[in-house]
Amino acid sequence: MGVSVLLVNPNQMKPAIAPLGLEYLAEALDIHGLGVEVLDLCFEPDAQKALASAVDGGEFGLVGITVRNTDDCYLATQQSFIPHITEVVGWVREYTNAPVVLGGSGFSVSPSGILRRTGADFGVVGDGEIPLVRLANCVAEDAVTDEYCAQNPGLAMRRNGTVIINPPTWESFGQLPLRRRWLDNKRYFAEGGQAGIETKRGCPRKCIYCGDRHSKGRDVRTRPAIAAAREIMTLLEQGIDYLHTCDSEFNIPGYHAEAVSRELIRLGLADNLHWYAYCTPRPFTAKMAQAMAQAGCVGINFGADNGDERILQRLGRWHRPDDIRNAAKLCKDNGIACMFDLLLGGPGETEESVRATIELMKELEPDCVGVAVGIRIYPGTPMERIVRREGYTSANPNLRGQLEDNDDMVMPVFYLTAELGDGIFELLKDLIGDDRRFFFGGAPDESVDYNYSDHQPLVEAIRDGARGAYWDILRKMNA
Repeated sequence: MGVSVLLVNPNQMKPAIAPLGLEYLAEALDIHGLGVEVLDLCFEPDAQKALASAVDGGEFGLVGITVRNTDDCYLATQQSFIPHITEVVGWVREYTNAPVVLGGSGFSVSPSGILRRTGADFGVVGDGEIPLVRLANCVAEDAVTDEYCAQNPGLAMRRNGTVIINPPTWESFGQLPLRRRWLDNKRYFAEGGQAGIETKRGCPRKCIYCGDRHSKGRDVRTRPAIAAAREIMTLLEQGIDYLHTCDSEFNIPGYHAEAVSRELIRLGLADNLHWYAYCTPRPFTAKMAQAMAQAGCVGINFGADNGDERILQRLGRWHRPDDIRNAAKLCKDNGIACMFDLLLGGPGETEESVRATIELMKELEPDCVGVAVGIRIYPGTPMERIVRREGYTSANPNLRGQLEDNDDMVMPVFYLTAELGDGIFELLKDLIGDDRRFFFGGAPDESVDYNYSDHQPLVEAIRDGARGAYWDILRKMNA
């Protein structure tokens, strides 16, 4: 057997969200004959003590730490998680000489900057299963040479004072048997109210702000529908009957969404299952909506972004206002709860486009609407290029957040067009009024706190038995 790997979840926020990626990585390491243990700090009262105990109890040749998100993505709070990741890396250094490798969606969006800031030795960009297995085997053989580092796709590393990033190769993970046995999923369900699952990876869309193309790939790689359904069956057998898809967009491609739904129906799982999905307003057909509803889908969060066609074009979105209308209608026709997420204040946003967006939402009467102001700027995206052209300096009136010592944009930086500025908050308050279906995320004095990071009312609701997507729990609480 090769080197043993300790996989660490540093996230202690509540409600508790299970680190899905660590389960998938643990399966891959185990299948390839490598020793693996998972240290989940989420429920530990003393995280440093728990890490010290875990390292002392085993001889690990490699320690992996997941970076799910770099920050909370909210203009009002701008809470970065990187200082905590850096702290955890420092703890590892105290108790073992084993190299530290970072990975996860958050890491993949800004690998160079995060490696520099945290001091970790390695990172994995994109899919982690195969690169982590390769790295663990090389560590076991003491073969981590410059030649090895240069030749392995998806590997990031600090070498000779510089950071080297090898582009990932996006490999299929569809045949990996995912038994969901590496975490305390029952406790996560009791304290987090839902479980996650991936039915595919990758996204072909070209939204100007999104980092998913860096963390999950530009081409969609679907899992066999039967494999996804069997993983869901495994969770149901553990008593977990509320799930949320973690795909970038569940309905891209549409045929795969329908295939997964049909498989859930064929296996007889739909009657005992409640699941939610992230979707784009297009494609969303009557056939798809019906299949998803019959398969147990009870709620869909659509990334609508805006109700103005001109702004949708500028954001690189493929849907138009009529697609949003169609999605709302089909959800109502099929008894699926519907949420539209808005992202306001980007390039070209005006008072007129904001008014058009809120008026469209009121016209369609979805179950709830998430309203976020300000676009988080991630490196490598078209938004970064827009900002660099405008000037990435404090003199740029469109920028909010930490600009000093943050050229890599690891710390939160947001775009809020100066044409609206802080006036957008008063405008939205006037337009929304007392309509409690609107979750005004990103406002300095949010009427409904739509930031799930350390959300005490959600924690209490889940403790009292609420289950499902957090937006659905909140809208029921707020009714």
